[in-house]
Amino acid sequence: MAIKAVQSVFRKGLFSDKVAVVTGGATGIGRAVTQELLYLGCNVVIASRKEEQLKQAATELKAEIEETLPPRIMHVPCNVRQEHQVTHLFEETLKQYGKLDYLVNNGGGQFVCQAADISKKGWDAVIETNLTGTFLMCQEAHKQWMGEHGGVIVNMLMDMDRGVPMMAHSGAARAGVENLTKSLAIEWAHHGIRVNAVAPGNSIYSETAAKNYPIGVFEIVKSHLPAKRLGTPEEVSAAICFLLSPAASYITGETVHVDGGGRLYSPLFWTVPDHKMLRPFHSNEDVEDATKPKSKL
Repeated sequence: MAIKAVQSVFRKGLFSDKVAVVTGGATGIGRAVTQELLYLGCNVVIASRKEEQLKQAATELKAEIEETLPPRIMHVPCNVRQEHQVTHLFEETLKQYGKLDYLVNNGGGQFVCQAADISKKGWDAVIETNLTGTFLMCQEAHKQWMGEHGGVIVNMLMDMDRGVPMMAHSGAARAGVENLTKSLAIEWAHHGIRVNAVAPGNSIYSETAAKNYPIGVFEIVKSHLPAKRLGTPEEVSAAICFLLSPAASYITGETVHVDGGGRLYSPLFWTVPDHKMLRPFHSNEDVEDATKPKSKL
C-alpha cells in the first residue's frame, strides 16, 4: 500500500486566489485581519464609513505586498446600517473579483454610558450598527454569492458573558449577533456556508481601542487576566483566519474567545501570580510598553 506524503492545511498561499470582504478593515483588529489575509494570498475588499481612512489604509497595505493586476486590495465606502450601501459593496466586490469566499463582519461601534442615561437615538445607533448591520451583511453575502456557491462568515462579538456594564447597548447587540451566528449556521449549512464568531476580550490593545476608553483602563484590566498581559490585534486576526481556513472545516455555529482567559478568572478561589510566560506569538512592540505614556525627550 502506497504511503501518502505528509501534508498540512497550514501551508504557504493558504488563501491564494480567494476573495474576502472585511468591514472595519482599515484600523485595529480589522486591519490586522486584512494584513493576515493579504499575507496568505487572499484578495481583500475593506469597507467602512470613513472613505479617507479607507484610502489611506489601502495605499499603505498595497505598499506592503507585491501588487498585481487586478489589485489584491480595494476599498469600498459602506455604512452597514444602509441596505443599499451593503448591496453596492457586494456588487463592487463581484464586479472586481467575480466571486466571494469569506466575509468578516468586524465593523461596529459603541460608546461608554450608563444604561440609565442611554438615549433611544444612541441605543438605536449601536443596535443598528452591530446587530442589524451584521445581519444585512450576512444576508446580502448569501443573496449575491454564497447561497449558490458556499463560503465562510466570521462575526465579531465582545467579552459579554458576565454582562457589559457601561455598554449595555453593545452587549445586547452582540448577544443578538451570537444567536444570529448559531441560527445562520444551521439554516445555511446545506448551502455550504459555515458561520462562526470571535469574541475578543476587552484586553485587546490597539491605538484605535485606546481612543475609546478612559486613560489607564488597560493597566487595570491586565491585572485581572490569567495571561497577565494585554492581547494584540494579531492574536485576534489569527483566530479569525483559522475559522476562515479549511482547518476549521468541521466547525460552525461556534464562538472562539480570544481573551487571555479573562472571562474564566475569579481570584476568589485561585490567584494567578504575575508572570510573563504567555507571550504573544509576534508583536512589533511590547504590548505593556504601548500602553504607557511616551517620553517627550
